[in-house]
Parts: sequence; C-alpha cells; structure tokens
Amino acid sequence: MSVLGSLIIAFAKVISLIANMYTFIIAGSAIVSWVNPDPYNPIVRFLKSATDPLFNQIRKRLPAAFFKSGIDFTPMLVIIAIVFLETILTATLMDIGISLRSR
Repeated sequence: MSVLGSLIIAFAKVISLIANMYTFIIAGSAIVSWVNPDPYNPIVRFLKSATDPLFNQIRKRLPAAFFKSGIDFTPMLVIIAIVFLETILTATLMDIGISLRSR
C-alpha cells in the first residue's frame, strides 16, 4: 500500500502546485486590470482568457456591490476560495496518503 500512499501524496502536491499557479495568474490579472493594458498583448490575452470565465461565473452569483463599486472584489474572493479548498483537499489527501504509507 505504500505505492498507493505515495501516489496520493504526489497527487496532493500537484493539486497544491496548480492552485498556487492559478492564484498567481489571478493576482497578475488583477494587477494588469489596474492599468490600461494593450488588449492585443499575448500576456494580457492569456490572463483574461484564464480568469474571465471564472470571474464571470462568480459575478453572476454575487450582488452588484461586490464588483460595481469601483473596486472589483471578485479576484480576492476567488483567491480566498482557492486557498480554502486547496487547504482542505490537500490536507485530506496527505493524511490519507500518509496513513496508507505507514501500513
């Protein structure tokens, strides 16, 4: 069972890495939105295409006060949700993996 435990631990680490990378993408998108970026810049296009679908889904479910008051709180809410879910998911998977490795 130690191989299965190691695989679960590795999967938890990959999830953590992906969550951290997406958090940086969200932060980059928020920082770029503070200036007037060139919409044809490939980096700006990547950031928008990577974050706007999720942001639009969140904005549909939030009151307008969260994003129409001059400050868009959507990136902050998404980062909080990612940290919360990543912490719960990776901790659970790590516990399962460690318990399987120690058998």
